[in-house]
Amino acid sequence: MLSGCSNGNPPSPQVSREASGPGQVAGEDLSRDSARAVLAVHFLDVGQADAILVCFPRGKTMLIDAGSNDDGPAVVAYLKRQGIKKIDLLIGTHPHEDHIGGLDDVIEEFPIGKFYMPRVTNTTRTFEDVLLAARARGVKTTAAVAGLRLLEDRNLEVVLAAPCRSGYEELNDYSAVTRVTYRNTSFLFTGDAGAESEREMLASGADLKADVLKVGHHGSHDSSTDAFLKKVAPRFAVISVGANNDYGHPHPETIAKLSASGAQVYRTDRDGTLVFTSDGEGITLRETSSSARPGVRSPTAPVIPAPGGQDGYIGNLKSKKFHRPTCSSLPAPHNRVNFKTRDEALRANYLPCRNCKP
Repeated sequence: MLSGCSNGNPPSPQVSREASGPGQVAGEDLSRDSARAVLAVHFLDVGQADAILVCFPRGKTMLIDAGSNDDGPAVVAYLKRQGIKKIDLLIGTHPHEDHIGGLDDVIEEFPIGKFYMPRVTNTTRTFEDVLLAARARGVKTTAAVAGLRLLEDRNLEVVLAAPCRSGYEELNDYSAVTRVTYRNTSFLFTGDAGAESEREMLASGADLKADVLKVGHHGSHDSSTDAFLKKVAPRFAVISVGANNDYGHPHPETIAKLSASGAQVYRTDRDGTLVFTSDGEGITLRETSSSARPGVRSPTAPVIPAPGGQDGYIGNLKSKKFHRPTCSSLPAPHNRVNFKTRDEALRANYLPCRNCKP
């Protein structure tokens, strides 16, 4: 049985670009391309976080990261809209909240084939939640290491290019870097891999060439070195980043280097959810309208009013963030706590959501 994930209109061998209209989510109806054996890659707009869905030509699926804790319900909803029934390959690139925060929601909602994470631990509640969810569902965690082949199927290959060793000072450098090759097209997903990891990948002699590069660490200045970009030689570069984020991502120097490399640069904060499709010879890009920018952030549960009939604020028990009742990133009902006032939420050590800014 296929795992779901519909494909799109037959892409031209030439690279093209289409924008969906207001109120649509790019890639929602890609069902007419099954005869062309199309691979689809969805870069979900999850703000200052990462979540990437890959739908392989013969029906298998891969999810790389699932956004932050607040993004879990929205990521699950997006997957369901794509017709996903099972995640064959699940990858948590490294144990930072903005990458693995939503994984427990995904694991609880979908059957998982194989689950990969680097061999490193973290003491956060987020990391613990992922492990507990996997254990409860009987999902075994396999160590992500360079050279590991995750999938080989005719003209398709999925292989890990990093991490190249077992110990790093920075958690980001543990990032599982995944390269997908489909006939004459290729994609490279780098998580938050920094300059050290990039140097090791170059030294390993691994094939890093990619038509589409998921830019490392949200476009930070400590990733995307000149030597790495020269080796990858991307035609398209995608930066998963939140609007007006606190980190100054993407860094202007990184944008300049990407442009100098000849890559067309796309950003989820401006372009919304991006969907690339490949027929093995050419790549087509579909993206959400930047004006409407629905992305994946649609409410997935009804708003529960605060006690006393007031609107108040809604806290996320897992992430310890609080939201306006109209926020599109509200947690699932079982994961909510209500506050009458902003001060009450702050006194409970909850942080304001960066999206709705309560």
